[in-house]
Amino acid sequence: MLTADSHYNMKLHSIILGEGQPFIILHGFLGMSDNWKTLGKKYSEAGYQVHLIDQRNHGRSPHSDDFSYEHLSNDLFEYCTDHNLKNIILLGHSMGGKTAMEFSCSYPDKVERLIVADIAPKYYPLHHQDILDSLSALDFESIQSRKDAEEILGGYINDIGTKMFLLKNLYRREGKTFGLRINLNILTKKVEEIGKPLSKEKSFNKPSLFLKGEKSNYIKETDTELIKNHFPLAKIGTISNGGHWLHAENPTEFYDKSIFFIKN
Repeated sequence: MLTADSHYNMKLHSIILGEGQPFIILHGFLGMSDNWKTLGKKYSEAGYQVHLIDQRNHGRSPHSDDFSYEHLSNDLFEYCTDHNLKNIILLGHSMGGKTAMEFSCSYPDKVERLIVADIAPKYYPLHHQDILDSLSALDFESIQSRKDAEEILGGYINDIGTKMFLLKNLYRREGKTFGLRINLNILTKKVEEIGKPLSKEKSFNKPSLFLKGEKSNYIKETDTELIKNHFPLAKIGTISNGGHWLHAENPTEFYDKSIFFIKN
C-alpha cells in the first residue's frame, strides 16, 4: 500500500451508465473511457451500473508525476470508496488489465469477478516507442487540424486503427490550439512501468476470466501456469479474429463470452 505521504486523492473522471451491480471498466495504455462506450452501454442494458474510468494521466483524469500499478490500483480504491461501490465486476484491457489484477489482489473483498482482456501477469519488454515517438512529433504550434496531426502520425504508424485510437486523445484547448489529453511527458518517462509483472506473492481466489485475441501474442499458451498461480480459479478464452484490441475487433463475441462468465 502507498503511504499517505506518497499518495493524494486522485478524483478520477468517469462515465456512469445504468443501474445495478457496479461494473468497472479500465482502458489500456494511451486510451480513455470513451474507448469502451459501446460495450459499456450493452453491459448497462444487461442490468449493471457501468463505470467507464479514465486512469490517471489519461483522458480527463488528473495528471501526476507518480505513475505505477500501485498508484493506479489505489486510485481505483479511492474511486470505489467515494462512490460506495461493493461486489464489483472488474474488467481491464492491457494496462487496465494489469491495474485490475493489482486491484483484485490488493482489495479482494471489493471484487466479485475479474475479467482481463489480452494481458498476462508477466513482464513485457518495452514496445510502445514508435507510438510515443509519433505523439512527441506533434507540434501544436503548427497543427491546424486533425488531418495535420494524422499526417504526422502516419510518418511513424501505418495501421489506420492505431492512428484513429491515438487521435482520440487530441482536443482543442481554450486558445483554439490543439493538445493531448494524456500526460505524454510522464508516460514517456515512466513507460517501463507499463510492462512490470504482478508481484509473485499476489493472488486472487475468486472467479476470473482471461480473454485473449486469436491474432494477438500478448497471452501465450506458456502463460497458463503463471495465470493459474496468481488466479487459481481463472478460465482462459479466445476471441476469434481478434488482435490486441479484441473488444473492438470482435465486440459481439467479446460481449457474449464476458456476459456468460458474469452471469454463470
